This record gives sequence, C-alpha cells and structure tokens, in this order.
Amino acid sequence: MDQITIEHNPTPMKLDAMGVYDWPIWSKEVATFPWSYSVREICYILEGEAIVTPEGGAPVTIKELDLVNFAAGLVCTWEIVKPIKKHYRLA
Repeated sequence: MDQITIEHNPTPMKLDAMGVYDWPIWSKEVATFPWSYSVREICYILEGEAIVTPEGGAPVTIKELDLVNFAAGLVCTWEIVKPIKKHYRLA
C-alpha cells in the first residue's frame, strides 16, 4: 500500500458521508518541517499547497480539494509552499 494516497475533487456526497466538515481544522503558514504519523490520518485540503516527501520516497504534492490518506508509520518532510488549511481525522 502506498504511504500517501490522494483522491482529487471527491464528490460533496462522499465528503458528507465521511463527515469531513465536522472534523477539526489545522492550518499552517509556509514552512518546512519533519513529521511522522503514529496513526493513519485522513485529511481534506481546504486551501493551500504542500509537498510531502516520504523518507526514501518521491515527493507528493497535495493541494486544495484533495482528500489525502497518510499511512500509520509514515515518516516524511512537509514543505508548505502556500499557507495550508485542512480538515483532518486520526484513525
């Protein structure tokens, strides 16, 4: 399984069914920082853009309207290129 999976422009019906709009919001200015996921995270990008590079892997760009899954155990570097705002859920 990929450590990062992206669904571009999921349908509003799918987002409603997942309860995305009730999830907490996280936002951050332009920055670069290391991150690791102890549990799976699902997030929906409301605005902004970031490049997430898994340790030993290829960079992945995430941006507005992307539904993103980060696998538990992922170790990566976040490079936020446009201030980002996202709904997120830890699973």
